[in-house]
Amino acid sequence: MLQVPFIRDNKAAVIAGLAKRHFDAKDLVEQVIVLDDERRALQTKLDNTLAESNAMSKEIGNLYKSGKAAQANQLKEKTSALKETSKAFGDHLNTCLEKLQNLLYQLPNVPHDSVPAGKSEEDNEEIFNEGSIPELYAGAEPHWELAKKYDIIDFELGNKIAGAGFPVYKGKGARLQRALIAYFLDKNIAAGYTEYQLPLLVNEASCYGTGQLPDKEGQMYHDAQDNLYLIPTAEVPGTNIFRDVLLNEAELPVSITGYTPCFRREAGSYGAHVRGLNRLHQFDKVEIIRVEHPDHSYKAFDGMIEHVKGILRELKLPFRILRLCGGDTGFPAAMTYDFEVFSTAQDRWLEISSVSNFETYQANRLKLRFKNSAGKNELAHTLNGSSLALPRVLAGILENYQTEKGIEIPEILVPYTGFSIID
Repeated sequence: MLQVPFIRDNKAAVIAGLAKRHFDAKDLVEQVIVLDDERRALQTKLDNTLAESNAMSKEIGNLYKSGKAAQANQLKEKTSALKETSKAFGDHLNTCLEKLQNLLYQLPNVPHDSVPAGKSEEDNEEIFNEGSIPELYAGAEPHWELAKKYDIIDFELGNKIAGAGFPVYKGKGARLQRALIAYFLDKNIAAGYTEYQLPLLVNEASCYGTGQLPDKEGQMYHDAQDNLYLIPTAEVPGTNIFRDVLLNEAELPVSITGYTPCFRREAGSYGAHVRGLNRLHQFDKVEIIRVEHPDHSYKAFDGMIEHVKGILRELKLPFRILRLCGGDTGFPAAMTYDFEVFSTAQDRWLEISSVSNFETYQANRLKLRFKNSAGKNELAHTLNGSSLALPRVLAGILENYQTEKGIEIPEILVPYTGFSIID
């Protein structure tokens, strides 16, 4: 959430920055400033009324001590009126604060200066490309056909049990899935991340804390009876560990990782581009999350990108990195890089990771602060990334490693799977 002083001091820059997202913020920004003016005036009136009431209470005490009970009683009547006035100001102030909060929830993060303007994924910038696209044998197939051929993923059975987008992994398919999870976690732990096992359901405050609400309302699975949400990513429970937390500067950075299933409604997702593992309602993902000092967050951001690069290099998958344009950058992010693996059989790129720096946007919602060297409380920066999302990584392995004899397993995964080929 953007901070009101930042909006007031940088009004034109905020409006121009959000225009990169094709988000017209002018009216909302004006409303925020007007409401904040009202809040300030009410706070001043409330403070003055309370100060007058406190001074009068002291005077009443002195009058009673001096034997001037009649004068004291007259003042008591005035203090009662002041208390009613204070209550009215307080109620009005709380209403004003609630309205202001709701307005701020509607404003996305201001993109970093280096984020290009653009409307959609067509305007994203490729900044890195590595790996050779393999030449497959004649008759190579997309992963949904390979899954059926080798009986490792059953999409129809998942559809029977739950519906489209809930595949069932079987035999070597299930073992390969488990191997990827273990490998990703081991790589993250070796890089200094502490593993957490996190809840799969979160409360409404957690969704507001990381920016899923109100932006993603209707896109998450919601249990109305208990008002709990199935997580769309481990980012939500992982980052909310630090909600309402005050850290010492010496505790930074904090680095955590965790594996969770993830759940997304993905309403309106149809067509050939979402076949098989390309888009699911339930999928597995290993996440990395960092809480950083603002002065160091972009260096940490670069380190996270290099970390994901290292994993893809070990898997020997052709990949590229995109810097997302304003229109394709997520609501709470200041900057995001997407990693994509090339699917040779589908002849297209598949997104397998997003790495984002949220700067203070989530921390302000979460009230996540640290005590700096001057002894003052300061908002931290939060970052997160997929390390990695499994479905499209698995699709990339199945398609790029297929041979006429079967699907070979990347060498780095063989100690985890216990086999070197699916045949």
